[in-house]
Amino acid sequence: MNEILTQEKSIYLQIAEMIETDILRDILLEEERVPSTNELAKLYAINPATAAKGVNILVDEGVLYKKRGIGMFVSAGAKEAILSRRKNEFYDNYVKKLLEEAASIGLGKEEVIQLIQSGNEA
Repeated sequence: MNEILTQEKSIYLQIAEMIETDILRDILLEEERVPSTNELAKLYAINPATAAKGVNILVDEGVLYKKRGIGMFVSAGAKEAILSRRKNEFYDNYVKKLLEEAASIGLGKEEVIQLIQSGNEA
């Protein structure tokens, strides 16, 4: 979690995404403790409430769970759940739009695949 926060989106969303990315990269493993909100606040020089908001998003999604008095931990199956959600988001945000644009200029799926594989412009 040594990434730099940007102005592009809310800090709490960036905190949640950084934790997710660490889970995907196996930096944080299932049943492993994640940094506390105070640790995150100190690391990124942010308000602990902001860090907590990012962590709580992941708790609400079932990616993290709380052990009372000990801290937050990565849930079993968290990596698979994150991968599944991100694949769906990738399709919705990129592939679907790509295919819609391709259709609007008369390109079929096969032509799009050929363009991707060749790396060339039409």
